Amino acid sequence: MTGAAVDYSYTVENNSAQLRLDDFLPGCFIGLETKSAVKKAIKKGQVLVNQQTARTAIILSAGDMVTWSKPLKDQQRVLQLELVVVYEDDHLAVIHKPAGIIVSGNQFRCIENALPGNLKASGQPDALPAPLAIHRLDGLTSGLLITAKTYSAHRSMGAQMQNKAIHKIYTALVMGEPPTHGEWNSPIEGKEALTRYEVLESWSSLRSGRLSLVKLFPATGRTHQLRIHLSQAGFPILGDALYGDEGQVLQHKGLFLCATGLKFYHPVSGEQLELNIDPPPKFKAFPEAEQRRFLKYEE
Repeated sequence: MTGAAVDYSYTVENNSAQLRLDDFLPGCFIGLETKSAVKKAIKKGQVLVNQQTARTAIILSAGDMVTWSKPLKDQQRVLQLELVVVYEDDHLAVIHKPAGIIVSGNQFRCIENALPGNLKASGQPDALPAPLAIHRLDGLTSGLLITAKTYSAHRSMGAQMQNKAIHKIYTALVMGEPPTHGEWNSPIEGKEALTRYEVLESWSSLRSGRLSLVKLFPATGRTHQLRIHLSQAGFPILGDALYGDEGQVLQHKGLFLCATGLKFYHPVSGEQLELNIDPPPKFKAFPEAEQRRFLKYEE
C-alpha cells in the first residue's frame, strides 16, 4: 500500500490572534503536536488549506478548512506492550492507555505501534493497514483512547471530533480546593479554550494544605489544556513537573490525570456509546494517606 494516507481535517472557528498556519496548527492533529512537525508536513506538501497546497506563513481565517494527509507506513514493527482493551469491534476499539508512553510520533515506543499486537484485525474491505488513534492524550496521562480500524471509521470519528460530538471526562487529583463547580476559559496559545469541572472530594494534607479529586469536562482540546487551566487557577495537578509547583512533584508516582469517560456515536450503527473506567487506585490512596498523616500531626 505504498503512498497510502489518511486525511485529518480541521475547520477554523476563530483566529482572532491572527496566527500563522505554522503557529495555529500544532496540536490540532494527532501526530502534528509541534511546530517543527507542522513545518515538515507543510514542506512535504502534506497540508492543504481550502484544498490548496499550504504555505507556512498563511494567516488562517474563520471557516478555512485545513487538511493533513498523514502517510501510512507500508510495514510496521509491533511494539510488545500489553494494553487493556475496553471496547472492540470490526470498526474501532477503545483501549486504556498507560501513563508514560506517547500515543503517536517518530519514536518506536508509542501506542500506535502496540495496537496491532493487542487488537483483532478488521475484516472490513476498507481496513487500515494498522489501527490509528483518533485523538490525543499526553504521554503522562493515562486513560481511554479511541482507535479506528477502517478508513471510514477514521473519517467518521474525525468528523465527530471536529463537531465536538465526542465528549470526554477526565479525573485529576489537584492541590488546593476549588469551588464545588465552575469553568475556566482563558485562551491557550491564542486559541479559545474551555474547561468545566466539579469537585468530587477533598482531603487535608500537611504537604499541600488541601488535595481535591475533580472531574474535568473539556469543551475544547488544546494541548495541555487541563494542566494549564488548573495551574492558572491555582490548583495544579499533583505530579505536574511542567505546570505545577516546584517541590510538589512526587518521586515515581507520575501525573495524577486520567481520561475516565467517553461518549460518542458509533461510526456505522449510529448507536451512542458511553464508556467509563475508574481512575488508578493512587488517586484515592494517596490523599487518604495524606489525611491520616494530617490527623496524626493534629493529635
